[in-house]
Amino acid sequence: MEDSDETALFGVLGGKFLFKKLPDGGVNKRVVMCIFCQKEFAYHRSSSTLRYHLNAKHLAHSKDAATAIGGAGRQQSKQLDNETGFRPRTSPSTSEKLANPLAMWIALDCRPLSVVEDKGLENALKIATCDPTLKLPSKNTISAIIQQLYDTEKVAKLDALEKAQFVALTGDHWTTVRNANYIGVTAHIAAVTDGTWHFQSFVLTVLETDSRHNAENCAERFLSVAVMWGIRQKITTIGTDSTRTAIAAARHLPFQHSPCIAHILHRTITVSLAECGFNGVLAKCHKIAGHFQHGPDNMEEELPRKQSRPGQENEELIRDVSMRWNSTLDMISCLLKSQEAFASLHNQEHNQDTLTLTEVLQLQNLTTVLEPCRFVTELLGGETYVPCSVVLPALCHLRHTMEVSGSDSNDAVKFKTVFKKEFTQCAATLNHEWLKVATVLDPRFKDLKCLAREEREEVWSRLEALLQEQCKRTIMKEPAKKKRLLLCSFDSDSDSDEEERWRRALNLYRVESTISETDCPFQWWSSRVGTHSQLSVLARKYLSSPATSVPCERLFSLAGHIVTKKRAALSSENVNRLVCLSNWLKERENK
Repeated sequence: MEDSDETALFGVLGGKFLFKKLPDGGVNKRVVMCIFCQKEFAYHRSSSTLRYHLNAKHLAHSKDAATAIGGAGRQQSKQLDNETGFRPRTSPSTSEKLANPLAMWIALDCRPLSVVEDKGLENALKIATCDPTLKLPSKNTISAIIQQLYDTEKVAKLDALEKAQFVALTGDHWTTVRNANYIGVTAHIAAVTDGTWHFQSFVLTVLETDSRHNAENCAERFLSVAVMWGIRQKITTIGTDSTRTAIAAARHLPFQHSPCIAHILHRTITVSLAECGFNGVLAKCHKIAGHFQHGPDNMEEELPRKQSRPGQENEELIRDVSMRWNSTLDMISCLLKSQEAFASLHNQEHNQDTLTLTEVLQLQNLTTVLEPCRFVTELLGGETYVPCSVVLPALCHLRHTMEVSGSDSNDAVKFKTVFKKEFTQCAATLNHEWLKVATVLDPRFKDLKCLAREEREEVWSRLEALLQEQCKRTIMKEPAKKKRLLLCSFDSDSDSDEEERWRRALNLYRVESTISETDCPFQWWSSRVGTHSQLSVLARKYLSSPATSVPCERLFSLAGHIVTKKRAALSSENVNRLVCLSNWLKERENK
């Protein structure tokens, strides 16, 4: 390659390498120096070595002209090619760094693997990395990383279950868009880390089922999941909805059954509304709300115009959905707030019936009796973990609030009567014995004010029997030498002394003060393990059982984002892997 006068003046490769200056002011055209690191290179009219150095050591500087992908960025990239004679390439380390975050993003947010083939994503990452030659990892690479993530997280969950002393399960069934039936099972444990109790809830499996949905098959599926994860001997309760099949399946299982109180409450409200004759007015409310949701003109132009008056905010109308809790109350509340805005719906333009004054009063009375149900439903079905010890206090609050709330109108009285009768029948399926013991072990409700006075001593007697059984079981599990020391520490082997010892331990817990309802019972027990060693074991057992089966409901909401119409052909193994991994990663991030 011949050196021109311009090359001698400005150096090599667009001025990125300059000729070495001599002491007399001249230049040595056989030695060049990098302007970025001041390293010297022998120059024999070939710039190959210089290109390699620029690509390996100063790639960021060489890409200054290629910071954009389109328009001027492409022109500057061509200018860079002319100056250096090469296009920058993504190093292997950069490709690996991109593959892992992409796999985490796909698994965490339930994105399809084909997203790595999207040109829009590739262009966005080219701009972010300032690399016009960037190539995204293939689907096979991402799939392998996701499989490795699943295996790693599964080992962590197996370790947590192995360390847990008690495990509570919740389960539910779900049908995909291609009519495939799945059963989802979630585990709940009270884990101990550095002496501190904390609650963990994570999915175990989403298992496709081919057999009929009857009680025997449902029970068999729960047992197969328990055996698969090695927790059959640790299971305390299994929480499900209150359907007949779930209740019948629980009779075939050797575990305690915990029906979902939120499902029972929702069913009671639905039956009460139908029997009290509210279906007609609710159907009219549904029709009015549907009118404004029927077209974009009605929603975006007519509704704000009818709601526009001083001091009133525009309300977005809601229609009730049979499977959505509190949706009926939300629909009524929105319509009542904007009832004056719908007074003109009966005109010739729409021919739409409006609510009469009698119907408005009827809805107002219905709202007052439904508000307590909303409070209990949101309390038991919230985002945070709610132990089963909250169920009885919440139901006591519901009964008291419903009695004192609302007017004495015929509609309100009739609804309360039907609601009380229906709820009493549905609540008979609850595991009251388990709920009572869990309530007395919760330091927030240990005074048992939610129960009648004659029932409270029976609960304490039951707890004393459980404590005695727990102490005996602990002694039998100890080695022979330690067992003798424990027996000697009783000062006597008589049954009366042992009974007195357990009674003293129980009385020590009874004199403890109750804590605020906003405090965490797990933190209270973790700070008093030394004082109430045996009772703390029972507390961990009973308080780890959740109040509802809402975790499984959310699990299938997550699965609905994975098994869509475009991804209906996913195999059951991939569905299980993606649902579980997304749940595990979110659970890890929320710690």
